Amino acid sequence: MSQNCSQKPVRPVYLLFAHEPYYSGPGSWEINTTVVAAASLLHPRVRQPDSARIHNRLVRGRRVGEIVPLSTLTHELEGGARWREVGDWEAVTAGLLRLVQDRACDAVSLRLPDIARALVCAGPHSQVRTVDPEGGQQSVYGPADRVEVLVEVGRHLARVEAGCPLWPGDGLLPLLQSPPDG
Repeated sequence: MSQNCSQKPVRPVYLLFAHEPYYSGPGSWEINTTVVAAASLLHPRVRQPDSARIHNRLVRGRRVGEIVPLSTLTHELEGGARWREVGDWEAVTAGLLRLVQDRACDAVSLRLPDIARALVCAGPHSQVRTVDPEGGQQSVYGPADRVEVLVEVGRHLARVEAGCPLWPGDGLLPLLQSPPDG
């Protein structure tokens, strides 16, 4: 953790996003998914004002400590049809990943198994189907399985934080004013 934890801990909202796998160094495991505090979207090194608008969308109506996959936002934005009203999520997540790799904010870097990663990349009501190439047996994973993945990510996040929330970075920009309709 890069933050001084002498302040009272708060559990903010978190953004979970998948990305192209990378390795953090020799002998390390593949990282394919990342969790950051929502406030990291207010970092000046991440594409603005897009990321500030995504932040507003992300935190609106959420529970404290909630982990929100990017795919949930896509679902809420009419399956992605309204992303252009909010911002360029690809540029924003690329910027967040650079922050994480530069250690300019804290993050939980994960290596999710294929099914778990597919579930967090799918919308909250989606199903992921697999077929065993040898026996042809099909398996279907749905919303309950996705919730289980998010619960496990939450457990991992709680262990990483251990009473000190993820540091979103320094020099954060002020919150944008949300339009009244929303």
